[in-house]
Amino acid sequence: MKNLKEDYFNPFFSHIYIEAAVKDHPRTKKILAKFPAATVVEISHYKDVFCRSKQNGALQHRSQNLILAARQGKLLYEGAPVCQNFGNQYFYYTSCAMNCIFDCAYCYLKGMYPSANIVIFVNLEDYFAEVVRMLKDHPLYLCVSYDTDLLALEHVAGYAKEWCDFAKEHEHLKIEIRTKCADRMLAAQMHPIPGVVYALTLSPQAVIEAYEHHTPSLAARLSFAKALIRTGCAVRFCFDPMIYLPGWEQQYAGMVEQVFDTIDPETIVDVSVGTFRISQDYLKTMRKQEPDCAVVWFPFQNENGYYHYPKELMHEMEHFLIQELEQKVPKEKIFRWKE
Repeated sequence: MKNLKEDYFNPFFSHIYIEAAVKDHPRTKKILAKFPAATVVEISHYKDVFCRSKQNGALQHRSQNLILAARQGKLLYEGAPVCQNFGNQYFYYTSCAMNCIFDCAYCYLKGMYPSANIVIFVNLEDYFAEVVRMLKDHPLYLCVSYDTDLLALEHVAGYAKEWCDFAKEHEHLKIEIRTKCADRMLAAQMHPIPGVVYALTLSPQAVIEAYEHHTPSLAARLSFAKALIRTGCAVRFCFDPMIYLPGWEQQYAGMVEQVFDTIDPETIVDVSVGTFRISQDYLKTMRKQEPDCAVVWFPFQNENGYYHYPKELMHEMEHFLIQELEQKVPKEKIFRWKE
């Protein structure tokens, strides 16, 4: 029997929508050259496709299309309260791409965006100009891979390399590239750059298999981390979000053992810990799209517009993992998100 996707869905990026204003942009041409068989459709604005009504994100994820556009207006945003700043005062994030090729059941992007298609904004030079402008006033800690996984899209856009090259020229700029990618060939191409940290999201294998669809295994992510460290790159481990499942204590304890049996803790920058939390509006949308998904239908507690596990469970999970980590990593290297 053929795979369902082969029977009913188009191949990856079979259609590419391009804003007319960027059809001749060098990055547009570079990306198009990688998909010579794609059907190219010219549009006036990316929202005409991305924001149209009655889209089905679950179905779209099985055959995602690509939209190339220019981002207008505000380009940098202050970090959200549910995100960690790792001790940096001027914490911002930016979205030069939207949506992810991975399909994690708990991902807030499912509630944030009306579409599962990928948008890449090709006017990266405007983002760089805004960063330069902001650096005139103060240093900057900038997360560039929150609303997508840039490393997972590196073979399409090459934006992680562009951000790294840019960071080399600005000593007061720190960049975090968060990822679940595990492409060791890609790791071999990365070079250590002061101020650039690769933040690898790690989960127990049981969580990966149940909820982090199409993502690499824990073992593959650790192999990728080891390859990055070997090149001299700065690596952070993000045990965030922690996801509740039966036997979670054994799962997370086993994960910590596997991680530090593979990676020397002295070779990483730091680690972060946080349980699942999400905007109430995003969760409402996700529950409509995923009526049978256990991870989004947990009886969460709503506090100031954000859902999280009931406080007793949340504190128990985070305290447990921190205790496990303290046996491997100095306390000063462990960051916990603040409620």
